[in-house]
Amino acid sequence: MDAQGRGRADDVDPADQWVLNPNTGEYELRLSPSAPQSGIPVPRRAAAAPSPSRTGAPGSRTTAPVAPGRDVPPPRRRRGAPPEEPLPGRRGRRPVKQKSKAKKALLWTGGTMAFVLVAGATTGYFYLKHLEGNVGTTDVGDAAASSFSKDEAFNILIIGTDKRTGEGNEGYGDAGSVGHADTNILLHVAKDRTNATALSIPRDLIVDIPDCKTKQEDGTDTVVAGQDGVRFNRSLGERGRDAGCTMRTVEAATGIKPDHFVMADFNAVKTLTTAVDGVEVCVENAVNDKKSKLVLPAGTSKVEGERALAFVRTRHAFGNEGDLDRIKVQQQFLGSLMRKMTSGDTLTSPAKLLKLAEAATNALTVDEAIGKVGTLKDIALELKKVPTKNISFMTIPVKDNPAETVKATVVIEETQAPAIFDAIKNDVSFTEVKKQEKKEKAEVAARLKGTKSAASDVRVRILNGGAAGGSAQQQLAHLQTEEGVTKSENAGNAEAALAKTTLEYAPDQADQARRLAEIMGLSGAAMKPGKSVTNAQGLPAMTLTLGKDFKGAGVKLNSSTAAAPGVDKSTADKAQCAS
Repeated sequence: MDAQGRGRADDVDPADQWVLNPNTGEYELRLSPSAPQSGIPVPRRAAAAPSPSRTGAPGSRTTAPVAPGRDVPPPRRRRGAPPEEPLPGRRGRRPVKQKSKAKKALLWTGGTMAFVLVAGATTGYFYLKHLEGNVGTTDVGDAAASSFSKDEAFNILIIGTDKRTGEGNEGYGDAGSVGHADTNILLHVAKDRTNATALSIPRDLIVDIPDCKTKQEDGTDTVVAGQDGVRFNRSLGERGRDAGCTMRTVEAATGIKPDHFVMADFNAVKTLTTAVDGVEVCVENAVNDKKSKLVLPAGTSKVEGERALAFVRTRHAFGNEGDLDRIKVQQQFLGSLMRKMTSGDTLTSPAKLLKLAEAATNALTVDEAIGKVGTLKDIALELKKVPTKNISFMTIPVKDNPAETVKATVVIEETQAPAIFDAIKNDVSFTEVKKQEKKEKAEVAARLKGTKSAASDVRVRILNGGAAGGSAQQQLAHLQTEEGVTKSENAGNAEAALAKTTLEYAPDQADQARRLAEIMGLSGAAMKPGKSVTNAQGLPAMTLTLGKDFKGAGVKLNSSTAAAPGVDKSTADKAQCAS
């Protein structure tokens, strides 16, 4: 998107005109020493006539010419057009000098924090409506959820494109590109808001892009044919694919359905870091990257604006100079930005809060279901509940594409990735979180008390009663190879689906049941005294039925944490040095 030309034009920054009124406890707009004060923000576009589109309206954002032969996705719809003439104090467009691609999606999470901080600080409905007007929307049909629920877990796909548009931005992105999914993060927020996972998706990951329906400029729908065995970044822009196509590609590749999407432009990196007066970064070795123009001494430095942009897009200074190493640097940068945004000097500064909110919303395009002011505020408030120490950054486990002689792309590592996908689908955290357990009745809790047999004496048949396909066999393999429950077998699918996993056993099998309950993290309520069944050897056995709450082989039912063996992980609360 074109984010140039936004803001005010004179030397007075509007964010600096907001002051705290000690009598009311709210921020008020002070236009000049003699101007009347206001208890609520005034919408910048109050005089603007509503317009269903950004195109065709005087003063609207412009779109750069597209190279011949390339299809451009329909422009995003806007709820209000700017006034005919720029308002007093509006800044003109400024040229930028930095060159090469930028990584921008990673700024959205921090930008949303800025939005909620402003919402909470000003409590001004009209200002929130103004912020809503900054945000563009795209109709992606049923690729996105029709609404946002504050009571459920949710997945938001954050996309950064390499599109080159706008005056002064000739040095960024690919010339003539319609914009591809250059940086991608699938953000999962847990139902209880105790944790979140930010899963990076490499742009060079080989995937199958499914057919997808897209909305045309004239309002009609068309289906863009899919492609097999291509880079993930081609799921956006090419052949007119919109963000809905990228969402469908994520679901096809991971089994995780994104509920909503947020797309950001590269200017967010510059404006957000400038708004907070810079972000601290750390490098193990001095950096002098001639391509990104990034120059940093070893140790900790503060970056903002163009320098911050260079930091998140450089790759030749880190690791193997590849995109996977750059993703790690971006994750570290995002953690630092989030810490800065929640720091005391940011939260107590109305000028910073206003700048952050303007920068964040001006950089965003979202699906229609979350484009309204109330929904944006709700999402921001839900995100604010998640402690930074429980926000995990990970990358889809991948390996070099075996079909290539010269390695340029990657494929999913099937020995590691499914466990990551399953944990996210089942709302399991990758960090230790405290959960409030409901107290069971005494007689139910008593089922767990008593002697336990040896694992080798546990005899059990496993049924799949609502868990993901293949779960019974995967759990069987885990019990036999990892837990020593060798007298176990896969009995196929249950007759009916169950919401909760259950273990049925006869009275004389109680000691076996207690051992298996300990191994699997079963509650007393999951243990069902009943009768035994006959196994394949004609011997009595317990029946373990895996319900929809099954979290994956080896993951205890009462666990708040999923293991991710061999997968690099970091959290938002800890500073790290790029190497």
